[in-house]
Amino acid sequence: NVIKLNTNECPYSPSPAVKKAIAGYDYNRLRLYPSFVCADLKYALMETYPVNENEIFLGNGSDEVLAFCFMTFFNSKKPILFPDITYSFYDVWCNLYNIPYERPALDDNFCIIKEDYYKENGGVVITNPNAPTSVYMELNDIEDIIKHNEDVIVIVDEAYIDFGGKSAVDLIHKYDNLVVVQTYSKSRALAGIRVGYAMASSCLINALEAVKNSFNSYTINSFSQIIATASAKDKDYFNDCVDKIISAREWTINELSKLGFETLPSKANFIFTTNKNISAEKLFAYLKSKNIFVRYFNKPRISEYLRITIGTFQEMEKLIKAIKEY
Repeated sequence: NVIKLNTNECPYSPSPAVKKAIAGYDYNRLRLYPSFVCADLKYALMETYPVNENEIFLGNGSDEVLAFCFMTFFNSKKPILFPDITYSFYDVWCNLYNIPYERPALDDNFCIIKEDYYKENGGVVITNPNAPTSVYMELNDIEDIIKHNEDVIVIVDEAYIDFGGKSAVDLIHKYDNLVVVQTYSKSRALAGIRVGYAMASSCLINALEAVKNSFNSYTINSFSQIIATASAKDKDYFNDCVDKIISAREWTINELSKLGFETLPSKANFIFTTNKNISAEKLFAYLKSKNIFVRYFNKPRISEYLRITIGTFQEMEKLIKAIKEY
C-alpha cells in the first residue's frame, strides 16, 4: 500500500523482451565467468547511439562508472568543478579519492552559470538534467563549457536525459575530452540489475578499462548482460514508457499549479516543486503518514522544495488528492 515516489525509479515493468530473455536463460552458464568485453550488450547499444564498440565502457550502474571516472581522470592538484546543488555523490567521491573540488552556485532559477566554468580547473562534472532540480541545460551551453575546458576531462552525467533532453553523445567525436554517462536504472526500468555505461573517445575508454581491470575484469554478471541486451533492442517499449512518464509529468505539474505550487521546468522523470504557503517538511511528513513517499532535502536553498518522482497516472492522481486534503 505504499506509493514510492522518492527514488526516481521507473513505475512500469521492464520490456517484455526482458521477461522472454530470462525465461530462455541457460542457468548452466552461471558456472562460468561472464564476458568481460560484454560484446552483445555493446552491439545493442551501438544500434541506439553513434558510437563504436571501443567507445563504450560498462559498469555496475552509473554510480560505479562515475566512480571509475573520478579515479581515472581527476588526479591533478587543481579542483574539479560541479554545481553547489547537484547529485550528492560527487563530493563523496572527491573526499574518498582525495580530489580537491569547488562548487559554483547555481543562479536564482537553479540554472548553471556557464561562465563559472571558464576558469582553470582539474575537471568538470555536469548532471543534465540536473538532480534534484530537474533543470535541463541546452546542448549548445554544454558544448560551450566543453570548449572552454579542452585541457581537462568534462563528464556529462545523463541519468535522466531520455525524458526530454538531447544527449551530448553526438559531441564525443568532436571533443576527445568528453565523457557521457548514462544508466539502465531510470528509463529502462532496470535499476535492479545495476548496469550503467560511459561513452567517450577510445583513448578515454582504454584508460577506464585499465583502471577497472586493476580491480575486477568481470564487473557485469552474465544475467545482467542478457537482460540489458534484450532491453536495448526493444525500442518501441522504451519509447512508450518514456512517453507515458512525460505525459504524467506534465499533468502533475499542471495540477500542482492549480494548488499554488511553483514547479521548476523538468526534463527528467521527477519534478522539483514548492508552495510559498506550505512547509515542504510538513507536507513531506503528511504524505509519508499516508504511505506516499517523496523526497525532502533539509539543505540550504532547497529546504522548501520537494522532489517527486513521476509514477503511473493512478499514483499521481492519489498524490494530488492527498495534497488537496492537506
